[in-house]
Amino acid sequence: MDPLNKLKSLEPTKKALTLLDEFKAFAFKGNVIDLAIGVIIGAAFGKIIESLVKNVIMPLISLVIPSEESYTEWAFAIGDKKVPFGLFLGDVVNFLIVAAVLFFFTVKFLGWLLHAHKEEVAALPPLTKDQELLAEIRDLLKNRAAPANPPV
Repeated sequence: MDPLNKLKSLEPTKKALTLLDEFKAFAFKGNVIDLAIGVIIGAAFGKIIESLVKNVIMPLISLVIPSEESYTEWAFAIGDKKVPFGLFLGDVVNFLIVAAVLFFFTVKFLGWLLHAHKEEVAALPPLTKDQELLAEIRDLLKNRAAPANPPV
């Protein structure tokens, strides 16, 4: 086979298109897009909480704690080095607010939704005689299809 025919048999454009198709199938799956949207919304939410802490909560804390300086200036010195604990305190408050919001959303809100769903499931009407017989038949067929001595 001559080199030209060998090159034609490789069909690099076809392989590139299939690679592109595979990438599209991966990148545009619902799960990947949902994850990307969640990350973007989470980042925006983090910025809102950070602004709330830096611009509202920490200045209010600095009003309560008597000081001439803003909380960002709170620091102690070790020798000639300055340790800005006010900035760290702001980050801790930021973390606590985010953790509290996540707690209330996941445990309280989603827990409430799951509890309501359990009540709906519990409120299902009882099975009719026909449904009970069909369930028994289904169970018998499942047992018959299962091997008597499963391999160990």
